[in-house]
Amino acid sequence: MKAAVLREINQPLLIEDISIDKPMPNEVLVKTKASGVCRSDLHYIQGNQFHELPVILGHEVAGVVEKVGENVTYLSPGDTVVGCISIFCGRCDRCLEGNPALCLRDPMWGLFRSENDKPKLYKDKEIINQFLRLSSFAEMMLIHENALVKVDPEVPFEQLALIGCGVTTGLGAVLKTARIKAGSTVAVIGCGGVGLSAIQGARIAGALRIIAIDTVGSKLEMAIEHGATDAISATSSDLVQNVIEMTKGGVDYSFDALGIKQTAEQAYDIVRPGGTATIVGLIAEGVKIELDGLGFMDEKRVQGSCMGSNQFRTDMPRYIELYKQGRLKIDSLVSQKLKIDGINKAFDDMKTGGLARSVIVFD
Repeated sequence: MKAAVLREINQPLLIEDISIDKPMPNEVLVKTKASGVCRSDLHYIQGNQFHELPVILGHEVAGVVEKVGENVTYLSPGDTVVGCISIFCGRCDRCLEGNPALCLRDPMWGLFRSENDKPKLYKDKEIINQFLRLSSFAEMMLIHENALVKVDPEVPFEQLALIGCGVTTGLGAVLKTARIKAGSTVAVIGCGGVGLSAIQGARIAGALRIIAIDTVGSKLEMAIEHGATDAISATSSDLVQNVIEMTKGGVDYSFDALGIKQTAEQAYDIVRPGGTATIVGLIAEGVKIELDGLGFMDEKRVQGSCMGSNQFRTDMPRYIELYKQGRLKIDSLVSQKLKIDGINKAFDDMKTGGLARSVIVFD
């Protein structure tokens, strides 16, 4: 099969012919139909996060089941599926407490192949590493069934792919992690695919005021189209003060969809006393954020969000229904569609900051 392989940090992905194994028990072979290009993938290309190389990146994905291994009863060949990085075991404390996104993923519970098993991905005798248990920048994927959800086959694959990460992450951060109250004030920093989804989550939840913050004018225009009531350029040196003044003390909830030291600190600074800042974007390993300690006396809170605190087998079908009802806009998040040969263009375009989401489509 054809796949995009990362072999060196800060180098273009290479399109190579890779071999894929057949399903073992509890595994599913999936034909990839569409894969979103997420900023988290870029973090690994740039070396901000570590992964053993060579690796096939990609994790925001939808496809069709080709074959299932023994013990798989949830899925059958022909099913339309969305992949999710939040693979769950269903037996650890986190899963049993209703937080499967935080699953402990003990290797003893059969979620992964052992060192003695044949590798899932390989080229001749070389092992190719699987990324976040998915590796969707490839024509086929070999995935444990607990990282897949069966979904409505009538929804286009490009839209389904975005639900696999960006949409679920943004919506979930608002609706499930922060659980904002109707009538509250919200600010979202970063208006790419995740940020626009967070804005829509705030609109769906009944936020009274939604402030979009970004450096790119076209993204601020998209934010208004997706539910923001106000737009502020992040290039302003008085950004924090402007938000505090226009909201008379700060917002109730803020969301940092970028995961940068500066934006994470700004997210905390713009919330009012008693407000909550939620860091949604993936902050690079080793980066520390600095917060004014006096804010804790005002009961200001800062928290993380692991892919929207998802329970993806129930959440994603609900988000799909919101899309079908016209209450959740996803079509407009797809900025461009490219073949696998255009994967490096997708990352180059991401660096310019002008697009919501590029999607790799497969025949």
